[in-house]
Amino acid sequence: MTSPTPVSVHRRSHLSPTLEVPTSGPLVDRLGRVHRDLRLSVTDRCDLRCVYCMPEDGMVFRPHSELLSLSELTRVAAVARRLGVRSVRLTGGEPLLRRGLARLVAALRALRFDDIAMTTNGMTLARHAQSLADAGLHRVNVSCDTLRPERFSRIRRRGDLGTVLRAMEAAERAGLSPLKVNVVLVAGRNDDEIIDFARFARATGRTVRFIEFMPLDHEEDWSESAVVPGARVLEEIGAVFPLRADQGRGSAPAERYSFADGSPGAIGIVRSVTEPFCGDCDRLRVTADGMVRNCLFSDDERSLAPALLGSDEDVALVLRQAVWAKRAAFGRDSAEPVMLRPRRSMSMIGG
Repeated sequence: MTSPTPVSVHRRSHLSPTLEVPTSGPLVDRLGRVHRDLRLSVTDRCDLRCVYCMPEDGMVFRPHSELLSLSELTRVAAVARRLGVRSVRLTGGEPLLRRGLARLVAALRALRFDDIAMTTNGMTLARHAQSLADAGLHRVNVSCDTLRPERFSRIRRRGDLGTVLRAMEAAERAGLSPLKVNVVLVAGRNDDEIIDFARFARATGRTVRFIEFMPLDHEEDWSESAVVPGARVLEEIGAVFPLRADQGRGSAPAERYSFADGSPGAIGIVRSVTEPFCGDCDRLRVTADGMVRNCLFSDDERSLAPALLGSDEDVALVLRQAVWAKRAAFGRDSAEPVMLRPRRSMSMIGG
């Protein structure tokens, strides 16, 4: 079976122009994509140094004084909610490093979002799971790229596998479910664990999501040869545990597959590189330092700082401008899907 070829990567060197935008109705872009999902980064700091994200040493983080306050994060979320955003995901860095996170979750619950989720590396999740659930967090995605303790230390450079596995159990006891496990596959590093993770999904009833390696690493070591295509993942798992596709992906990044024999658990495939889904994207991102981004791979950022000194209408306008300026795919209007490596790495943008 021939796997799809990952798209090319180039570095962006320009920003999108400021455009006149609609001032009423939902958050819609020029291609008619309605944005209903807000990714809210609460910090750029992390207590791990994963090889596909950060350098082992020398990482420079934003001073706390340059980050949005909890009240500012809440205000941005409230404006987004009034503009039709239905779900919010807290990201980082590692969001559990942000003090007062449970207070932020409680404020978001009061805004009546349909879904409040968080992506975490799991290192301190066991300690905070119950308080976050009590505050109103609905569910978590836990990053875990290997089930082998010795390999965990090589990929994550800090922490240990046992802590992450216990965190998953603590999250489920607290009611933070369905729990999803995020696995970034990198060729030659952990792609020999695909079947192991499928067994893990069946044994635990969790959804394991295999994510293609994207050019968002700080050290710029990404290459096409390091990408493990989603098609290969499905082929390998299907040969051992036959799968059946669930309902359509919709605007979600992951395709979902159940086990044909009725076993609990599921498999998710995020083919950001080999089969981009930009045409269905409904995500809007706010970085911890208050920049609005309409795409992971676009450097077209718009600062919320001036608007936050003004009215909610000013904040809404920045969100509308960011969405309206969104390009067709990967920050471009070209028919050819070309990934543009952003100036910021993933930890600085927020997942």
